[in-house]
Amino acid sequence: MKHFRISIMVTVVLMAVAGWWGYSHAGMAGLLQALLITGVLGIMEVSLSFDNAVVNASVLRHWNAFWQKLFLTVGILVAVFGMRLLFPLVIVSVATGLGLLDVWHMAINTPAEYSRHLTENHAEVAAFGGTFLLLVFLNFLFDEEKQLHWLGWIEEKMGKHGSEGLAILLTLAAAYGCVLMVPEARKLSVFSAGVLGVAIYVAVNWISGLLEEEEADPVIGKMISRGSFGGFLYLEVLDASFSFDGVIGAFAITNDVVVIMLGLAIGAMFVRSMTVFLVHKGTLQEFVYLEHGAHYAIGILALIMLASVKYHIPEWFTGLSGVAFILVSLWSSVRHKKQQAGQD
Repeated sequence: MKHFRISIMVTVVLMAVAGWWGYSHAGMAGLLQALLITGVLGIMEVSLSFDNAVVNASVLRHWNAFWQKLFLTVGILVAVFGMRLLFPLVIVSVATGLGLLDVWHMAINTPAEYSRHLTENHAEVAAFGGTFLLLVFLNFLFDEEKQLHWLGWIEEKMGKHGSEGLAILLTLAAAYGCVLMVPEARKLSVFSAGVLGVAIYVAVNWISGLLEEEEADPVIGKMISRGSFGGFLYLEVLDASFSFDGVIGAFAITNDVVVIMLGLAIGAMFVRSMTVFLVHKGTLQEFVYLEHGAHYAIGILALIMLASVKYHIPEWFTGLSGVAFILVSLWSSVRHKKQQAGQD
């Protein structure tokens, strides 16, 4: 329970703010509606991002205490205020040519217009996030050094014959597939967004590898190999890719940008708490296929995001598909644990 104490405290504060915001606009009815929607958005964010927590934990468990604390403190500020509030404002600002302050006033005073501008650019956002997440999944699938294979010989063969180059090739092909699904006027911007997702993934990996090289000082090299600025950037971009779906989906529930920010912030806090819980409790070592399930959930989310450039896919389906992979991998882990115990 101690891992969720701060999240619970933050939830109480943010729900109080949501209640005040609703009451100031529409009295008691507004208060109750704001509380309900904020709670629903928080739950939706957790369901969409549980696999994000598992992947974060799989990376963080190898880091030292300094980098873990940095990600769980500075990282939460970036996740809540950067990805859930600032990034959507930046998207609308670029699309309309307005300044960030003007866009903020639009979001507060004419939320329907703000929502329209954000939704109009969904294809580009989905192409960017989808390609980044697809590379995360494919590079996990094509990892030759992975010893444990959830899908048995199929996964083993993929790991043996796959490579980062093949992952990039397949992802660029997926980005081109997105281009074929959008009108002529959007083709260049959608493809550019997809290529940008690939470029950022490669750049972050390059920075991370550069910082982890043990050259002049083996002590410093060992220290940064357990956590680095490149790794920090990787997790932040990963979180950003996950947050796109939640932010866009939130506007299907409400146009109130303040309520959206509060609800998604609550969800983001609990995702961080789950990450800490998984790291400190050693859950990934105990349930060995949980990391696999999370990455397959990421793969499905990537395909859903790429398909969403043309087709509307309900948020409940996106959330349930990820949860399903997590639950099946958890069941597989329990079976594996019992089999290992029986052999001993």
